[in-house]
Amino acid sequence: MPYSRILLIKLRHHGDVLLTTPLAHILQTSFPNCRIDFLLYAGTEDLLKNNPDVHRIWSWPRGLRGGRLLKKVFNLLMELKSQKYDLVIHLSDQMQGALLAKFLGAQRSIGLDYPKRRHYYWRACFSELAPFFPSNTRHNVEQNLAPLRLLGLHPPLTFSSARLMVSREDEEFITQWLEQKKITAPYLLIHPTARWFFKCWEEDRFAALIMHFANKGWPIVLTSAPSLSEEKMAKRILDQVSSPHVYSLAGHLTLGQLAAALQKAHLFIGVDSAPMHMAAALKKKVVALFGPSKVKEWHPWMTEYRLLQASDYGPLLDPDSIETQTKERYLSNIPLEAVIGAVEEMLTSKEETF
Repeated sequence: MPYSRILLIKLRHHGDVLLTTPLAHILQTSFPNCRIDFLLYAGTEDLLKNNPDVHRIWSWPRGLRGGRLLKKVFNLLMELKSQKYDLVIHLSDQMQGALLAKFLGAQRSIGLDYPKRRHYYWRACFSELAPFFPSNTRHNVEQNLAPLRLLGLHPPLTFSSARLMVSREDEEFITQWLEQKKITAPYLLIHPTARWFFKCWEEDRFAALIMHFANKGWPIVLTSAPSLSEEKMAKRILDQVSSPHVYSLAGHLTLGQLAAALQKAHLFIGVDSAPMHMAAALKKKVVALFGPSKVKEWHPWMTEYRLLQASDYGPLLDPDSIETQTKERYLSNIPLEAVIGAVEEMLTSKEETF
């Protein structure tokens, strides 16, 4: 059955949103005359900008309360209702997304069969439920593609690369910055921070890693999100670094500009975070450090990578037992020498095709 208007709902964080792009691309390829819209949390839209598979992005309001929130939500619901979607796919576990799918009255609506949502109210919101894979058995991209089975679509995984588009404006911004800094050689982009600090390696080890490769003549570009906590972490690293080959853009880039910087980089080094997924989507080589994360669900997708997990070097807490707001660091088991070795291996490896 061909579809003319499809709404994908993904109320999650930046990396989660990026990993829905393979689904959008396969749907657009399978139904070339359809219009694919997204409903996302406000603030996560940038990773879908310029994506040719996406017609329109709707934003679920955040940070509002009381009457202002109710007014925004009411207006959004009415606008969405007027679109007359014939297929709605809800890719996360929030009840508001399920209720919205029911409210829109699409001919077909698909949710995921989350174990914690196996009750009447969840099932009643959808015409069908796609299978939900057991924890840490399949990649998040594969989970996002599960609804395709119900649509009679079975594309090979080689069609499932994430898609991240870099605008000409962002590319020109980075090109000009590189020219100003006189960076002409291939550079390593290091993004040591993450929204949750339990995913981060220690600052002194990142500083030592940076100095090791800077002393070999590699230009190093350090980046972070424009948040106070991440910028402070980047500064603590820079305070331990002294080299003319180290440059910082920490806290100074939009997501689009970060994508442009990643696109021009030779190699990405970082932790389990949205920038890691961005680098993978751009087919960059990746060295990724993981702590208590579910590796099979969140490893770099469809690119050449080396992954170092803290549990391979010592005891580590179960990912489901982590309090995300903790100030603890859980990557301490990963030795500096192992990361240096992984980076050197990637610098000498030949390109792989996916």
